[in-house]
Amino acid sequence: MEFCLKKETALLEAIFYLESEPLDNKTLSKISGLGLEVVEAAIEKLQEKYTEEDSGVELVQISGGWIISPKTEYWQCLKERYGKKNDSRLSRAAMETLSIIAYSQPVTKAEIEAIRGVSADNMIRLLQERSLIKEVGKKDIPGKPVQYGTTKEFLKFFRMNSIADLPKLTETESERFELAR
Repeated sequence: MEFCLKKETALLEAIFYLESEPLDNKTLSKISGLGLEVVEAAIEKLQEKYTEEDSGVELVQISGGWIISPKTEYWQCLKERYGKKNDSRLSRAAMETLSIIAYSQPVTKAEIEAIRGVSADNMIRLLQERSLIKEVGKKDIPGKPVQYGTTKEFLKFFRMNSIADLPKLTETESERFELAR
């Protein structure tokens, strides 16, 4: 496998340039016609290439797939112009509601409200409109309330590969989330 891989790496780079969604290795293999091992080796080459100081982009894994993204250090000054305008900021209340859902999912509206101490209707609606949360089922209790969880858009928005990438909560923070359950 230690052959050059220049053309294969260039092909994957072109695919990443044309695609706007994260792509997993299987999908990259299907689109490019390259074997999985070749795709994996080419991804490694691209990662090496983008770690160089003269590169403004990096290959990051988000929601189970790969995407070329501006390096974090440059994104801070670019997101005002290139970030989605309506996604650029979430209010404190929206962030609080979103963090409760992310750490407690699946979670009902009543459980969110018990933690926050205020109505969550507007925040849930806003977060659903932005595709950051979705209905993930119904809780098996009387009334069968809807349960909410995060989406792939949530992972992309916060540049995470999976929900396991969330920062760990302190014991006090964890207890707060458990109070409502």
